[in-house]
Amino acid sequence: MSKAFRLAVVGTDTDDEVVVESGGKLLPLSAVVGADAVKALNAPLHDLTPLVEAWDAWDKRLAEAVSELDPKFRETGLDIEGRGFRPPISAPGKIICVGANYHDHIAEMPIPMKPSYPYTFIKPANNTLRGSGDSVSKPKIASMMDWEAELAVIIGKECRDLSADDALSAIAGYANFNDLSARDWLEERPPIGVDWVLHKGFDGFAPFGPFLTPARFVDDPQKLSIRLSVNGVVKQDSSTSQMVFGVAEIIKHVSAVMTLYPGDVIATGTPAGVGNGRNPPEYLTAGDEVRMEIEGLGELVTRII
Repeated sequence: MSKAFRLAVVGTDTDDEVVVESGGKLLPLSAVVGADAVKALNAPLHDLTPLVEAWDAWDKRLAEAVSELDPKFRETGLDIEGRGFRPPISAPGKIICVGANYHDHIAEMPIPMKPSYPYTFIKPANNTLRGSGDSVSKPKIASMMDWEAELAVIIGKECRDLSADDALSAIAGYANFNDLSARDWLEERPPIGVDWVLHKGFDGFAPFGPFLTPARFVDDPQKLSIRLSVNGVVKQDSSTSQMVFGVAEIIKHVSAVMTLYPGDVIATGTPAGVGNGRNPPEYLTAGDEVRMEIEGLGELVTRII
């Protein structure tokens, strides 16, 4: 079996750099596969998109290289602590989010009915994505800012009309995703329904990362622990086994509606423990620090300002 690794984008004073993590240490991508291999991409490497667009080849290449370089990670690799991370995919073609997809979350809200198919919405990418360690401003026109720890799927190949049996083969990897939400428009929804732009579309409302963990290292996406804390107090502590619709069913449903492309991100819903589901409700304020971690995917840190 190949040595486990993850991919990330580290921000530096001069540029962003793609790195490979193994055993808690970081090496630049060029140190793992060689500078010539990186140059051959013929694209500025500011995130993982060029790798994901040719994922089958890069997944195999990286697995072989990391296994061979295991001693180098231990001897010369950089520490993770203190690094500033960018989103692993900085400009996905689309971010598709699934709502009301955990049994325990449906019970806490309470939501009037269990969905009969994955209930989805689109979240804008170019203003919402933030990396681990980034700050997010509390919106001036919203007072009920909430957290939602979610498992994100990063698509690794163009696909359409996938069956549930084939769906997992389209995944490049998995990542942490915090679907920040302004609940104000759930409490006072207009007759036409919830305004999802006001609910989900504010700047910084999609912290993402820090790592892309290749799918080869996630044996079963429905058996992952998922945890979120605010200022050190655990708020969400559940498992992806609580999903109403698993990852394969979600991809099957979405790919029946639209073509999925490499780098597209699907956020698969949140478990119980959100602020709006508590009695009394709790919401984020300036100065709060949110930490979330899904088993094997690292820790995503967000500071509210």
